Amino acid sequence: MAGLYFEEFEIGQVFRHDLTRTVTEMDNVMFCALTHNPQPLHLDEEFSKETEFGQRIVNSLFTLGLVIGVSVNDTTLGTTIGNLGMTDCAFRNPVFHGDTIRSETKILEKRESKSRPNAGIVTFEHRGVNQRGQEVAYCKRQGLMKKRPA
Repeated sequence: MAGLYFEEFEIGQVFRHDLTRTVTEMDNVMFCALTHNPQPLHLDEEFSKETEFGQRIVNSLFTLGLVIGVSVNDTTLGTTIGNLGMTDCAFRNPVFHGDTIRSETKILEKRESKSRPNAGIVTFEHRGVNQRGQEVAYCKRQGLMKKRPA
């Protein structure tokens, strides 16, 4: 199992994920289609040319999903019970087709679960940056994590 158990996380621990991903037009269009999001800012090149961005921008929820998804292999693969919530989400810079995203995860907090003796709660800080070093996605996520089996 690649993921870490609750006991293996340390507050302040930082994961700089090796996996990077170049976002494609297909990623953006398919994500919008799958989520029924018709926003022309994501889908209509002519509309988007008239915006402050001058081109289509990638759906921010795709970006956040990518940033968190990249972290799974290094942190929670097979050891998470479930997400409890996400807070402080921010998208400080847009993502364009062709941008390459890299992700970093920091462990902010951890505590024993009050209701599940076999689990603990870990607060993850996820940050994604593009190839220009600009932050494109940020959030804090609370995960219910398995404890190491006895």
